[in-house]
Amino acid sequence: MADSGAPEDAGRARAFQRRQAAFTRGMAAEAAAAALFEAEGFVILDRRARTPRGEIDLVARRGDLVVFIEVKARASLRFAAESILPRQRRRIVGAAEIYLARRPELATLDQRLDVVLVAPGAPPLHLPGAFEAE
Repeated sequence: MADSGAPEDAGRARAFQRRQAAFTRGMAAEAAAAALFEAEGFVILDRRARTPRGEIDLVARRGDLVVFIEVKARASLRFAAESILPRQRRRIVGAAEIYLARRPELATLDQRLDVVLVAPGAPPLHLPGAFEAE
C-alpha cells in the first residue's frame, strides 16, 4: 500500500524547518540589537511586545528617551533596509501608540522610532530615528 501523502508531508516538514530557521535568525538578530542598545546605556523594557496593531521587536529606554526598535535581518544590509515598507512603518507607529497608551508613565518621555539592520558578516547597523510617525 503506497503512502500518497508522503510528498505533502515532506513539503510541510521543509516549510516547518524554514520557519524554524527564520525564527532562530530573528531571535539572534533581536539579541544582537538589544546588546547594541545596552552597550549604548539603554535598558531594554520589552522584547517582542504584542499589540493589536502588531509586534514591536524591542522597546528601550535611556533617561527621558524611549525608543521603539524594528529589527530586520536579511541576507544583506541593503535587503534588510529595503524590507521596511510604508505599511510596516504605519504598523510600527500604531503599535507604539498602543504600547504608550498601556504604559502611560512612558507617554510623556521623548520617543523615537529606530531600525537595526542585521546581515551575516556585517555588524548590526543602527539607524536612529529611521522614520517618523505619520
